[in-house]
Amino acid sequence: MTVLDARALNRATLARQLLLERAGLPVLDAVAHLCGLQAQEPQEPFLGLWSRLRAFDPAELSDLLTGRQVVRTHLMRRTVHLVTSDDVVAWRARHDGMLRQRVLGVYRRELDGVDPGELAAAGREVLADGEPRSMPELARAVVDRWPAAGPRPLGEMLVAALLPTVQLPPRGLWRTKAGARYALISSWLGRDIDPPARDGSDPVGQALVRRYLTAYGPAASADLRAWCGLAGLPGAVSAVRGELVAFRDERGRELLDLPDAPRPDPGTPAPVRFLPAFDNAILGYHDRSRIIDDDHRHLSVAGERVVLVDGRVAATWTVETDTLLVTPLRRFSRTDRTSVAEEGRAMASFLSGDGSDRVRIEASPV
Repeated sequence: MTVLDARALNRATLARQLLLERAGLPVLDAVAHLCGLQAQEPQEPFLGLWSRLRAFDPAELSDLLTGRQVVRTHLMRRTVHLVTSDDVVAWRARHDGMLRQRVLGVYRRELDGVDPGELAAAGREVLADGEPRSMPELARAVVDRWPAAGPRPLGEMLVAALLPTVQLPPRGLWRTKAGARYALISSWLGRDIDPPARDGSDPVGQALVRRYLTAYGPAASADLRAWCGLAGLPGAVSAVRGELVAFRDERGRELLDLPDAPRPDPGTPAPVRFLPAFDNAILGYHDRSRIIDDDHRHLSVAGERVVLVDGRVAATWTVETDTLLVTPLRRFSRTDRTSVAEEGRAMASFLSGDGSDRVRIEASPV
C-alpha cells in the first residue's frame, strides 16, 4: 500500500481546502465544497473565504445569509458552522444524537430529570409564533417548569441540540456586531429537515464520508470522526469503501480517499496563506501533523489566527489598531518574511476596506 508522507498529505490538504491556489468558485459553491466553515467567531468565515477565493466580495456572503441560502447553526462537533441551507436540511437529523450527548457532557447533572421530549415541546411552543429569540429569552420562557436545571443548561440544550435552529442575521454579516437570535430551521427556510432513512440505512452518513474526503482527504476514519463529532460512521465507511482507494501514512494508519481527488506532487510550491481562528483546515483532523507541529497544536483550539508558510503553520497573527501584526513561531528566511509581508498587506487592506495595509512582523524566535 502506498505510503503518503506528511508533505504529500499537506499538499493534498491544501489543494482540497482551496489553499494551494485561490479558486474561482462562487461563494455558495465554496461553502458547500468546504462542508461549511466553523463560525463561532462571526467574522472569521469572511477571512477564510478571502484566503481561498479569487476576488472575494464579502457582500456576497452577507447576501447569502440574508437570502437564506447559507445559515449559521450548531452542527459538527456542536460548534457553530456556516453551512448551505441544503446541507443543514440534509445533515441536521444525522447529528441529533451527537448534539444531545455533547450538551449532556457539560450539563448532565443540571439536566438530570429533565425529559428531552417535554423540553423540546416546550421550546417549540415558545417559538411557534415565528419570532426569533435569544437563548436567554428562550430559556427564561421555560425555566419555570424546570427551575432546578437553571436557564443556561436549558437554553443550550434547546438551541444546540433538541431544536433544529439557526442564528439569524444580522449576526454573521460583514462588519456587523449582533447577538445570537434563534429561529427554527423550518420557520426560517420554509422547509423541514430531512428525516432519518426509515429502512435503517445511512445515506446521509455515506454522503458525509464522500463530502469529507472531497474537502479533507486522504484521511483516516479517526480524522472523519474528529471533524464531524459523529461516532457512528463505521457502517457508512464500510458501505462506500468499494468506491475508495487506500493509502497509509508514515505512522501506518490507513487513509481513505476518492480515486480521482487531487493529490499534488509533494514538491508543489505552497503560497503564504492567512487563516482565521478555528479554521477547519486544521481542526478537521484528529492527526493534525500534516499541517501543524505538535508543539503548536494548542493554537488551533485556542482561537489563534495562524499563517501558513510552505503549507504549515509558522506564525500567528492579529490586528492592532491599523496594523496587522505577525508573530513567527520559527525562524523566517528573508524570502519568508517578504512573502508573509506581501500577503499580510493584502489581508490588512481587505480587513480595513483599503484603509491600511500596514504589517509588522515580529522578530523570529531564537
